[in-house]
Amino acid sequence: MTLSTSTTQKVFRIILGGFMIMASIGHLTFQREEFQAQVPDWIPITKDIIVIGSGILEFALGAAMIFLKKFRIETGIALAIFYVLIFPGNIAQYVNEINAFGLDTDRKRLIRLFFQPILILWALWSTGALKYLLKKNK
Repeated sequence: MTLSTSTTQKVFRIILGGFMIMASIGHLTFQREEFQAQVPDWIPITKDIIVIGSGILEFALGAAMIFLKKFRIETGIALAIFYVLIFPGNIAQYVNEINAFGLDTDRKRLIRLFFQPILILWALWSTGALKYLLKKNK
């Protein structure tokens, strides 16, 4: 599936892809413990496996955002789903008052929760997936 996207969308898609690759590097190396602190205790897999797996997935999604033009819409949808799936970690950080990534107050952790919908929309809009989904549902 492909739809044409504007130059602005392309730039924002590449920026988001770069952010995802940078986050994946943090997951797999120097920020591993901070990411582990965000994994909710109710997940029945070790926190390290979750962080490593999500880091690998983030790298794949980031690279796909940048390089897989033919699968842009599918990648945008997959990344949006990924953001929904990791949202419980952000909620757990807020509810359990976990300090990580400079989020050391309830206010900062709460504000961060409102950025997840922005990331979801960014992934969908920048890839043309939002336009595709809206057309599909008419």
